[in-house]
Amino acid sequence: MMGDVCIIGIGIHPFGRTPGMSGVDQGVFAVRQALQDAGLEWGDVQFAYGASDAAGNPDTMVDQLGLTGVQFINVRNGCAAGGSALFSAQMAIKSGEADIGLAVGFDKHPRGAFDAKPAEYNLPEWYGDAGYMVTTQFFACKIMRYMALNGISRKTLGLVAEKAFRNGSRAPHAWRREPVPLDVILDGPMVSDPYSKYMFCSPAEGGVALLLASEKKARELGITPIRLKAATMRTRPPGSFEVFAPSTDVDGGGTATSIASRDAFEIAGLGPADIDVAQLQDTEAGAELMHMAENGFCQPGEQERWLAEGLTELDGKLPVNTDGGCLACGEPIGASGLRQVYENVVQLRGQGGDRQVQGNPRTAYSHVYGAPGVSAVTILER
Repeated sequence: MMGDVCIIGIGIHPFGRTPGMSGVDQGVFAVRQALQDAGLEWGDVQFAYGASDAAGNPDTMVDQLGLTGVQFINVRNGCAAGGSALFSAQMAIKSGEADIGLAVGFDKHPRGAFDAKPAEYNLPEWYGDAGYMVTTQFFACKIMRYMALNGISRKTLGLVAEKAFRNGSRAPHAWRREPVPLDVILDGPMVSDPYSKYMFCSPAEGGVALLLASEKKARELGITPIRLKAATMRTRPPGSFEVFAPSTDVDGGGTATSIASRDAFEIAGLGPADIDVAQLQDTEAGAELMHMAENGFCQPGEQERWLAEGLTELDGKLPVNTDGGCLACGEPIGASGLRQVYENVVQLRGQGGDRQVQGNPRTAYSHVYGAPGVSAVTILER
């Protein structure tokens, strides 16, 4: 295919809790909004990839959208499900098989922590019986080690959460829309040391849809496109310390994120210094810090200064998680990665309102991470 794959339409159902509305309903809401945004009809869509972890099969959306016989493939890939759906959709257009396609994700999780099962991750039952499937404990242990090795303070974890709730208060689709002071975050009820309850995201509900097209088709439709310069999805390398891993090698190892990021930059012909705005996986406050370094935006340990100097704020050197990220939006697994891309399109279009980043951004980066060590990265350019 000549030219880039482009995003020509976006839609979102607000994240949070929506009683009386299924996950599929929220996905359909997002698809209809994306079609309206692009000025298209459902019959124009030639294929779809849909992501959902716990709210049913996405292909059943055709009951409401229309029985056009469209090819609709379901994707389930942990927290990277949405990113994986987008990766697959852009590959279909790159191949020349189709001109217009859809990546959609939705979910509807009940209150409480995710209930991961050992067998779903090829782990023995004793692993769960010993408590290792409790992700809050794993994430707390991982960040304690990272903080000790790299001189990160607990206050910096709090600054990440404070920024998230402040940005979320400015995003209409965010769940948590009230700023939370730093002292309240730090003194909040402890879940797993060093994380208070404000430093973890919550399982949530929501839906996001992205319409993709070849650059040729976008021009025929008269749509000013956002170009998808790179989309990668990678699994963990040897020695990585990932969720649902009980230990790490003494000498350490690489990460799925570092591989996905490296390859995305190479495909896009860009480097970290070229990125104007970024959305990074922040299941917990420390994840945003670790992923800043794993994606190449700073060295391990530099996050302490970056947060203290406000370099990741809306008017900073590299605004990060401009809609509040997972901490403010919650995490409906199937939709979460696509929300990041939705937010980046909004920012590149200059439609962010009170949360619009400064400096007329031209490039945007998104990164999503999931169990048991998968990561997806996209780079957009206008």
